[in-house]
This record gives sequence, structure tokens and C-alpha cells, in this order.
Amino acid sequence: MRMINKLMILALVLVGMASCTKDFLDRAPETNISEAEFWKSSNDMKLYCNNFYNNFLPSYRGFGTIGIYGLDADQGSDNMITMGVNSMLNGERTIPSTSDTWAWGGIRNVNYFLANYPKVKDSWDNIKGYVGEALFFRAFLYFDLMKNYGALPWVGKPLNLSDTLILFSSRLPRNVIADSILQDLDKAIAYLPEKSVAQASRINKQIAQAFQSRVALYEGTWEKYQAGTSFGVAGSDPNKYLQKAAAAADAVISGNKYALDNVGVDFGYWKMFNQTDQGGSNEVMFWRKYDLTLGIVHNWHRYTTSGAGRGLTKTLVDYYLCTDGQPISKSPLYKGDDSLLNVVQNRDPRLMQTMYVPDGKHIITSNQPGGAPNKLFTLPSFEQPNEGKPATGYQVYKGHNPDYFQQYAGEVGTTALIFFRYAEVLLNYAEAKAELGTLTQDDVNRTINKLRQRVGMTPMDLSNLTTDPNWEFPALSPVINEVRRERRVELACEGFRRDDIFRWAGAGALITGKRPKGAKKAQWATVVPADQLSSYPVDGQGYIDLFKNIASMAAGYKFNVQRDYLLPLPTNELTLNPKLLPQNPGW
Repeated sequence: MRMINKLMILALVLVGMASCTKDFLDRAPETNISEAEFWKSSNDMKLYCNNFYNNFLPSYRGFGTIGIYGLDADQGSDNMITMGVNSMLNGERTIPSTSDTWAWGGIRNVNYFLANYPKVKDSWDNIKGYVGEALFFRAFLYFDLMKNYGALPWVGKPLNLSDTLILFSSRLPRNVIADSILQDLDKAIAYLPEKSVAQASRINKQIAQAFQSRVALYEGTWEKYQAGTSFGVAGSDPNKYLQKAAAAADAVISGNKYALDNVGVDFGYWKMFNQTDQGGSNEVMFWRKYDLTLGIVHNWHRYTTSGAGRGLTKTLVDYYLCTDGQPISKSPLYKGDDSLLNVVQNRDPRLMQTMYVPDGKHIITSNQPGGAPNKLFTLPSFEQPNEGKPATGYQVYKGHNPDYFQQYAGEVGTTALIFFRYAEVLLNYAEAKAELGTLTQDDVNRTINKLRQRVGMTPMDLSNLTTDPNWEFPALSPVINEVRRERRVELACEGFRRDDIFRWAGAGALITGKRPKGAKKAQWATVVPADQLSSYPVDGQGYIDLFKNIASMAAGYKFNVQRDYLLPLPTNELTLNPKLLPQNPGW
């Protein structure tokens, strides 16, 4: 059986360790250390934990990826699209026989560490940080499983070939799994060192608190907004999780270990995302470093110079406020969208720092050999093949590094990969308080208005929120709608949006029956050859409607809100362990 085979392989390779050098996030694990030689010192624990960083965190090193800045399209959301229809959003998934997402090897690896670290003859002060790292990574892996599958078995010790009690255990309700994840993080937070004394590139206490705020906010809003649906949780207590989210985020904020970068700096928001080294950042809490000399590289900027085969949607672009703090439906400052320049004029500055605009400031390539002038953006790259085309005419600029030496060939990219940044913590706190109904102006000033201050945007005033006829969730309070708007804008193109839509039970309002639109095509009719624009159909108002002529999209996405919020369990796993039944709703 597949799981038994995995366990047999695991028994041979569990002692694989990652290099202890400074680039352990990317080095391949060593596999020649025997158990008899191991579990002697805290350094052995460090070597083992390096394996977690190396194997459990994404690296986005293949071709076709632009790191996190394409995830809103690749995962499926209303923020971005690819050149092809997303099968998940269109309800096209089927039950697989096997799935890489139903994966337990990493959790078994962590559990092996947790079962064996007591053998180490060293002081608790020397080893507790590594125990905290292991607990963090078990929570990290379980959170992904819970988002994908909901109810799960909880495996808290190493599996072996005879341990059928755990190997064939039943699924526990998702809130029990959520509680267990948060308990792991409580312990991790207690054991991990503060940022000020933690080793660079390792998990510290504040990172674990940031992650705890993410997990608790996810579960609290899931239980609140999925209540009464087939994905609801019996005996749920959303406020318990929302309070936990607020408390964890507040601990980071009050600790004053992190702050926002580039406040008041021209294009400072954009500049934060294209650094090759985030070691000096006050905002980036956890990140991956790449190194050309070591061959630890990516290919993002083969694609971010053009459309990357992706595009921002009209609904995302329309959701940015004008500089007076008013939505485009109400502000006299709005100049319409007949051109890219009009779209960004008098708008939240984060918009023009997220998408390419022909204003002489959006650099495609700089630092060219021979002192050639900067190559500036003038038109979307309609002439490119699919991997370079803009899917909507709105090309993503966020995350782009214009340095020629990041672009000149394959396998040369070294722009840092961001895992956690302080801005998310501020937004988690504001949203948790808004959902609890306790958000105050002081709370807004220490969170959302800090983000707005960075870019010179009008601050949010809770006593003077403008009613927007285009709010995404008009049945909810103005405060919740505006807090969610801020989250969408600040975290755009960073891979949060699908999770947000799912935990808000928002696909019915935002996805089902919708067909994503783009920019007005007519603005390029006289400057782009007709054959390059011919593959971009438009709707009745002239907006690019990429999927208009695809039969399966005639009536918009067919996302099934009774089924598609969770993945189906693979049939082979159900055959192996019938106790995993029932299958997830709708499947």
C-alpha cells in the first residue's frame, strides 16, 4: 500500500539533515548520519531542524513562476487571472486516486524529531528553541492540510509499520485540528527566542505569533461565515479564534520589534518587494535568500518584464480608493479608465506601484551593459507568446526587479522570497477586531492608517466611512467592508486572496457566475497591430473579456459553493483507510 511504502522509505531517510551553513534554506540535506551517532547535542537538533526549512518552505525556482506575485492568478482568485481558465474556480476538479496535497511525510518527519529530542544531553535552554521550530513547522504543515481538507486525523507521534491505531485513525472535526495547531504554536511561542537574540533566517517568537494570528483569523472567519453551510462546524466558537488572532497580532505590534519599511519614500511600497537581501528590513519578518554563486536562483524576471501570462483584474483595480479616501463610484477625483494613466490618476498610490503604467517611472530594465538608458514601459506586451502576454492589459509590476542582471538569462534571479511581513500582522489585528465588533479609531490608527501613511494615502476615519454601492459584501457592516478592502489592496498579488475568499464564504458573491474583465482595449487600437489584439475579445463596454468565447465560461465561473471550498480526499486513501469517510461535502 502506498502509505506503507512511504513509511518504509521514511525509515531509511529520516535522519537526513540539511547543511548548517548560512544558506541552509536552500541546501540539499545530508543523508549519511546514523541514528547511533545522532541525538547527542543541541547542534544535532539544529541540523535536523535545517531539514524543515529546506523541505517545507516553497522556493518557486522553476520556469513560468514569478514567485508569490503570481499566486493570486495561479491559485485562482478575483485579483488576477492567467491566460487559461482556472479549473478550480470553474468547478472542473474531479476526485483523484492520489494527491500530492494529501501528504504526511513532513509531519512524520517533525514527529520523529519531537519523539527523539529528549535523548539529547544538553540543557533545556540550549534545545528549547529547536523544539519550538519543530512545533512551528508541524503547525505550518497541518494548516495547509486543514485549508485543503478540513477535518483530519491528528498525528502527534511518529508512525511505524505496526502503529495501525494512528495510521488508520479517523478524521477529527476541523476545529479540533485548529485547536491542536494553535496549541503547537502556543508552545512554539513559549520556546522560541525573541527576534533580538534569534539567529538570522530562523523562526523566532514574533514570526510564530504572526503565523498564529493568521491561523486563528482563518479559522474564526471560516467558522463564522461558513456556519449553516455544509462546511460549518458543529459547536463552533468563532469569537474564540478571533480573540486569539487579535491577541497574537497585538503581541507582535506591542513588542515593537518590527515596523513598516520605506515610509514616505517615493515608490517605497514597490521597492520593498524587489530586494535581493531583506536582512536589513524592519518589515520583512521571514524570507528566503537566493545566491547566484551557489546556484540557488530563480527565473521570475524572465516574466515580470512583460505580462508573465497573467493579469490584474478590473475588479481589483476598481477597488483602490481615490486619494480623497472615496471609492471611484463617489469621488470627483476619479478620471475613468479610458487609459492606464487615467486609471491610476488620483488613486491610492499602491495601485500605480502594483501595475505597469506608461508614466516614465515604470522601469522594465535598468543597469544595462554599456550604460544604455533604462528601458521604460510604454505598452502591455501583447506581442509576446502566452508566457509573456498580459491576460488583461493590466500587467503586474509588484515584485518586478528591473536590474538587467536579474533578467539577462535563465537561472540568474536572486530577488528575495517573502514569507511573512509585518503589514499582514497589522491587517490581521484590524480584521479580527472588526469581526469582534471592537475595532476603534485608535486600532485603525495603529494598523490600517500606518499602511496608508507609508504611501501618503488619506487615513481611514471610522466615523466618516462612505457608503460604496460596489462593496463586495453589502450585507456586512461598512467597517468590515472597508477593512477587507484594505487587506485586498495592501496584500494584492501576494497569494492571500483565495484563502480570504474561502474563509469569508465569499465565492458565491465574488466568483460563481462571474467572468473576469480587464482594461479597455480601445486605448491601444491605434498603436498595437490588430493581429496582436485579436485574441482579446471585449464585452459590451469594451473591456477585455478574455474568456468570453470559451463555452465553459459562457455564464461565468461554475464554482460550486456546496463542494469546491475543500478538496476531495483521494480514492486510494479512502480505500486504505475507510475511517477517513465521509468524503468531503459535494464529492
